[in-house]
Order: sequence, then C-alpha cells, then structure tokens
Amino acid sequence: MSRLNPAETIIRLPDAIRWESPPDAPAQSVERATLAGVEEEYGQYLVLTKWYPAYMSAPHFYRTDRLCVVVSGVWWCNSGSDFDPGAAVPAPAGSFVKRVAGTPHFDGALADAAEPAVIAVTGIGPVDQVWVDPSQPWLRRV
Repeated sequence: MSRLNPAETIIRLPDAIRWESPPDAPAQSVERATLAGVEEEYGQYLVLTKWYPAYMSAPHFYRTDRLCVVVSGVWWCNSGSDFDPGAAVPAPAGSFVKRVAGTPHFDGALADAAEPAVIAVTGIGPVDQVWVDPSQPWLRRV
C-alpha cells in the first residue's frame, strides 16, 4: 500500500491556514489567507477572503476575471460603481460567482449575518485592482 507523499500532495489543515487583516482594516472586518500563488504576480493564485458581518468593499474592479466559490456564510454581491448595499444579491454557501474583468462591483457581509462569509477566489494574476473612487474609504461599515 502506498503512503501519502507530502511533497506530491500538500495538505494544510484549517488550523494551519494563516489569516491576515489589511493593516488599515479594523479587527474582525475582513481577512485574507493566501493558499497558492500571489495575486499581483503572473500566474494562478488561490486566496480565501473572510468578510465579517457589517463590512463591505467599496466599488472596484480587476484587470483579469476572478472565479469565486462561497465556502461558508452568505456573500452579498452587487455590480456597478454606485455603492448600494441594499441592492446587493445574496450568494449562500456553495454559490459560484464570476467577477468579469474590468467591471466595477462591491461585496461583503451585511450587518445581520449570522457568521462571516468565506469565499475562495482564484484567477490569473496580476489582478491590478482599481478602486472606482480612491478618494473614498475602500472598506465600508454597513
């Protein structure tokens, strides 16, 4: 019987995944865990994003498509340049969301969420994220 070769099959258990908050984000607002690759370098990447209740991103877009699967919770998504959380659409766990390159959007978790929304995001970098209105905060409390 063969044994698992950790050089060929790499497993990282949940307690070994390192979550980080952006330096300018309040505690328990948004966190990210990079599992493979780097979004700002050439090549494929895979990151987890965790949106805590009552936080959403400001409208932004990327140079490349992003493919997203909601792992847990409910991710609230909307398209367009106008930040309107009330018009966001729920994507519950198991949902697939494709963010089309060059199209503005925003997302996160609404204030009444029972738990954070965790999203697995993959694509080809560099993503070159652009904020629609960089004079406004990138993180919004809703």
